[in-house]
Amino acid sequence: MKVAIAGCGYVGLVTGVCLAEAGHDVTCMDIDRRKVMQLKQGNPPMYEPGLKELLKRNMEQGRIRFQINGASAYSQADVLMIAVGTPQQADGQADLQYVFQAAKEMGLQAKPGAVLVVKSTVPVGTGDQIDHLIHHVLGRKEPLSIASNPEFLREGSAISDTLRADRLVIGAETKNGLDQLESMYADFHIPFVRTDRKSAEMIKYASNAFLATKISFMNEIASICGKTGADVERVAEGMGLDQRIGASFLRAGIGYGGSCFPKDTNALVQIAGHVFHDFELLKAVIKVNNEQRATYIRSVKERMGENLEGKRMALLGLSFKPNTDDIREAPSIPIAHQLHQLGAEIVAYDPAAARNAAQELPDQVFFAQTIEEAIKDADAVCILTEWADIQSFPLSAYKDFMRQPIIFDGRNCHTLEAAEAAGVEYHSIGRRPVSPIYM
Repeated sequence: MKVAIAGCGYVGLVTGVCLAEAGHDVTCMDIDRRKVMQLKQGNPPMYEPGLKELLKRNMEQGRIRFQINGASAYSQADVLMIAVGTPQQADGQADLQYVFQAAKEMGLQAKPGAVLVVKSTVPVGTGDQIDHLIHHVLGRKEPLSIASNPEFLREGSAISDTLRADRLVIGAETKNGLDQLESMYADFHIPFVRTDRKSAEMIKYASNAFLATKISFMNEIASICGKTGADVERVAEGMGLDQRIGASFLRAGIGYGGSCFPKDTNALVQIAGHVFHDFELLKAVIKVNNEQRATYIRSVKERMGENLEGKRMALLGLSFKPNTDDIREAPSIPIAHQLHQLGAEIVAYDPAAARNAAQELPDQVFFAQTIEEAIKDADAVCILTEWADIQSFPLSAYKDFMRQPIIFDGRNCHTLEAAEAAGVEYHSIGRRPVSPIYM
């Protein structure tokens, strides 16, 4: 099957590479000339485990290619996919200008019998707007099936999330649209949810909003645990064994970030508002998440003082989650800025996201190449991303490199027992502090 994809970001590139791996003939377009040239050389513009190897293999097999102008590919494709960005506007709504621009080009070029599918995360009803745009505003004569196929990939595990997803949601108003998409994904051997366009669009927002709710809920529980003496890790373990609840997304920490959860939760609040529904629960979820960084900074100031002049603070982890170089809405960014404003000398380490973070952090931040370099002579360490090398770094080694082994763990990477055995001062989320003074 011939597939044409508009957009070579996370969603478009990963989807394109995985469809090529399944044997389809894929052409990916992007208006960013530099990005296209980089991809033609076999180099993804973002860090994602396994992506570069899969990309090179399918380029060598001739199953995937990249270009700037999509006209020729659109006219030959069986499936035309929109995977462009939908950035958040100031009022929280999704900016759909790139979606409609791609839809216009595809609507004018698509051959009879083709399917135009929206992979980008868009508000409920966008598919209907595209249908109206193509068949009424542009006046296309041949019917073009407009479908919705939301993505659920996670940065850091995007390949496996695409090839081995829990489900594939496809929404369309025509049998042809549903059948074409099911045929395209047949070799993935993943359960299908066939539905209408609006329901498919809502499934994406509802899923991310629910996962964000679990995160904020556990952070609220963590706050109560910290005040009552309960251990949030044990609480989460006991909750997660209940099959009705499940163990995923029950980790307390400094809040969610990335390109999806913050944008999608805000957008869903706006969608609800447009139909005169006050989504109070989701507003609270967002409020709790935003306050989580401030709570973390308060814990640092309570121990280190209001003025951090002359204090060397090591930040371990900058990306919003491990196994990605994405720092969009990463909690590390506002935390670093606040520590800088308090006068701290900041040394940061991240195995993949340092280059991106450097564009967002104060010029005075020094970027270390190793954990050891970052924590050398530090007065305190802030663990902000649970990268594997950070989690596995021996707690006892902090004593060897730091001025004083004080650790503020925003991701609960270590057990309290390990901290006590190592003889470090350890502050985490929703658990009692550990201090060698009381050992």
